Amino acid sequence: MTGHSRIEREAKTIGVMIEIYCRHHHNAGRSLCDDCRKLFDYALERLEKCPFRQAKPTCANCTVHCYNPAMRQNVREVMRYAGPRMAWRHPVMALRHMQDKRRKPPENQSKGDGT
Repeated sequence: MTGHSRIEREAKTIGVMIEIYCRHHHNAGRSLCDDCRKLFDYALERLEKCPFRQAKPTCANCTVHCYNPAMRQNVREVMRYAGPRMAWRHPVMALRHMQDKRRKPPENQSKGDGT
């Protein structure tokens, strides 16, 4: 990912959230466990392929659900756990994410392919 874009900011945010979750649930030290690494890699892949780029809303507000159901559930679980903890550990990042959540989806969104 290049530049300081909305996509890069979201990639950093999901990375930090997965790190928080993994450290507390899988006793992973400084690196992610294999399952969390796969989830992070999958999330980065999905962000790279996002058709909305800079106009991208947060995934929770997007009408195009590009995560497969199992990964989507995993990300929800990570966000439920790590989201409240972000305010203490990464307050600026949490604030930016809250601002991004207020972003409305682009009007011309179409249904995704679910991959």
